Amino acid sequence: MPATASRLPVFTESVIRGMSRLATRHGAINLAQVFPDFDPPKPLLAALERATRGPFHQYAVTWGAP
Repeated sequence: MPATASRLPVFTESVIRGMSRLATRHGAINLAQVFPDFDPPKPLLAALERATRGPFHQYAVTWGAP
């Protein structure tokens, strides 16, 4: 693999990449990139429908929401 340019270390890993790495490490389902490779269970789809009919329609802030 070629060496990385010396000016690049100032860039940090993306949150999505970090979450993908954590999911792999712990054998978790990785939804960080929003591309699940399975059909969601019907209860999950029902919960999603209920949630989207609620008053909140934006992503949470980067560090999460209670």
